[in-house]
Amino acid sequence: MYWLLRPDAARAFEDRGVKHALRRYVSVATNERQANFRIAQLVPVSFSGEESSEELWRLHAEKLREFGKLREELDSGERSFDELEKPEKSLLHLKRTLAWRMLESCEFCERRCRRNRRRGEIGFCGLAAEVRLSSEFLHMGEEACLVPSHTFFFIGCNFYCVYCQNWTISRQVEKGLPVTGEYLAELARKRRLGEGSRNINLVGGDPTPSLHVILDMLLSLDVNVPVVWNSNMYMSTEAMALLHGAVDVYLGDFKYGSDECARRLSKVPRYFEVVSRNFLLAREQGAELLIRHLVLPNHVECCTRRVLEWIAEHLGNRARVNIMGQFRPEFEAYRHAEISRRVSSEEMRRALEIARELGLWNLD
Repeated sequence: MYWLLRPDAARAFEDRGVKHALRRYVSVATNERQANFRIAQLVPVSFSGEESSEELWRLHAEKLREFGKLREELDSGERSFDELEKPEKSLLHLKRTLAWRMLESCEFCERRCRRNRRRGEIGFCGLAAEVRLSSEFLHMGEEACLVPSHTFFFIGCNFYCVYCQNWTISRQVEKGLPVTGEYLAELARKRRLGEGSRNINLVGGDPTPSLHVILDMLLSLDVNVPVVWNSNMYMSTEAMALLHGAVDVYLGDFKYGSDECARRLSKVPRYFEVVSRNFLLAREQGAELLIRHLVLPNHVECCTRRVLEWIAEHLGNRARVNIMGQFRPEFEAYRHAEISRRVSSEEMRRALEIARELGLWNLD
């Protein structure tokens, strides 16, 4: 039935670019390999929870090396997933413990508000410890290789984009439904086994403020399904470490080539430094990349060009890139003359021309 709505999705796994950039994702979606979080569930870890955070981070780094080795052995067929037993405590348990500790002085994103969200303090994201869900459904409007995508829209965001199309979610006009990791895991299980979802797609707002409960979900989940982190990519290095071994694909926005544009339009400092660093860290983790760049009116030279130049230089066609022309002035965009209109066909033509000039062919 899904293929009647999106016939391109039925053929997407045969696309040359998808196979080049997202090969492991395809193999997990088709159950030929195991999702990263499933492998992390098998890495044994011994800790009491009384250790210092420094000790737990050292242990985490050590166990990530074991995770990498086990993933190689499973991917190559040297070892069989079904023959391995789940330990009492695993790498995912350790990640969960570290995440909940971080919540006491929150540094999930590079704003590093350091609010004690466990005690009810609120960060820039507008959230304390409680995680709330706006909606979840099988999304048919994502990139073809993701469809049907089981999408979780989490309330709250660590950006303030003046043109946000999901502003009722990011700005918490919607209050959402309070959720636990166990509840989210049951939804994911149902959508995967009963409805054939290709992935878990974590978005919002942004999923970063909800990292602690997302790790709870993965700890409870017992079905094989790839995890897609659909984010503005403004995570801290610590959050990136916790996502290592939990995420299969970073579906990341690369919005701006100019820090000035990022400050003015999303109220975010050090944008290019942080986001480009995190894309490189994601690649080092062995995760796969699908990068979205939304072309903004009057921003082709200051933003689109620099973003595509960076991708061409550092990632090339190993990342699949979606150059998006869907911009429309929403939320507070009317207050900014430069973005108070839709992107033009000429601006989109120029953006695609720049990509071709740079040798980028793996475009969605």
